[in-house]
Amino acid sequence: MPSEPIFQTVIDALLDAKKPFPARYLQTFSDLEPASLKLLLKAWPKVSSRRKQSLLEDLKDLAESDTLTCFDDLGRALLSDPDASVRVLAIRLLWECKDRKLVPVFLKTLETDESPEVRAASASGLGLFVNLGELDELPAGILHTVEDALLEAATSKEPTLIRRHALEALGFSSRPEVPPLIEAAIHHKDPDWVASALFAMGRSSDERWEKYILARLHHPNEDIRREAIRAAGEIGLPSARQALLDLLEDEEEPEPRRQVIRALSRIGGEGVRDRLEEVLLTETDDEEIEFIEEAMDNLVFTEGLEELDMFDFDPDKDLDEEG
Repeated sequence: MPSEPIFQTVIDALLDAKKPFPARYLQTFSDLEPASLKLLLKAWPKVSSRRKQSLLEDLKDLAESDTLTCFDDLGRALLSDPDASVRVLAIRLLWECKDRKLVPVFLKTLETDESPEVRAASASGLGLFVNLGELDELPAGILHTVEDALLEAATSKEPTLIRRHALEALGFSSRPEVPPLIEAAIHHKDPDWVASALFAMGRSSDERWEKYILARLHHPNEDIRREAIRAAGEIGLPSARQALLDLLEDEEEPEPRRQVIRALSRIGGEGVRDRLEEVLLTETDDEEIEFIEEAMDNLVFTEGLEELDMFDFDPDKDLDEEG
């Protein structure tokens, strides 16, 4: 990590509103030393609101593209920032942080923050801990506390944004109260609720939602269609394969095309490898080529799981048959 004099150069660049902030400096915010973080926080009030937001958005993007970076210390330090937009972005920087000490922080923010956007971000942040609890990586008592808070938020009279994000976070949960909430949302007139329902369905990894997902793979609403595609991939629905192959044939916009490719790499099966190889051969953009190659790598993993399933057996059943 950079020494204090070097990091002061980064801060000076951050304070210079007349020039764009150099992208090469973004990495220096990863795993900040206490002294460097102290320098940054001292200068932070002097940074323009717009530049703060831009910096934190860029750091979130970097964290998603480079898993070796970690901005947890910065995120924690900004959770009490007076600017609600900064608090939202600080929480987003912590969405992949598994430190259970964040649970009471997010719970308090969900309940008391004056900004609906901040409370909604906190609800989303709690989703990771629901998932950890379902994987037995979090004590049951903490899991139940988180689920109770999210269920209360999802069924309250709070602003829609908070309720929707609470529902999305509950998608990981196996609590019996959750499926009826998802089903109610999928039938909602508001397309935002439908998109949130599909998001939660994908997180559930439950094939019970198959018909709802398949029915929306060609939906005219972009958000709904995107979440249906994502859910089909997350659950690994073989029944969605042909529809997704058709979408890949017709889709020309880069981001929707990526969504389809990502979903197909998670479903696998007949025709997927051949089609992705065809797409790779005709692609000329370096970034797209890299993305497709990563999808092909994921497809190898998916196909490996399929082969394991072919040889899967129930020991008790097989022994009974032998007897």
